[in-house]
Amino acid sequence: MIEKICDRLLTVKSIVTIILTVVFAVLVIKDGEVPQTFTTIYMSVMAFYFGIQSAKNAE
Repeated sequence: MIEKICDRLLTVKSIVTIILTVVFAVLVIKDGEVPQTFTTIYMSVMAFYFGIQSAKNAE
């Protein structure tokens, strides 16, 4: 089971999502303000990632 979770976490889209989330959190903690461009990109990536996950679960 742990191997399956690690395999899923090591996909490119998961790595990108994790990195973007960390950057988003750092920006919020450090500056308290996130640039609009980054917010738009972050929300698009999250919507795509979770949209793909829900589509896979529905199958």
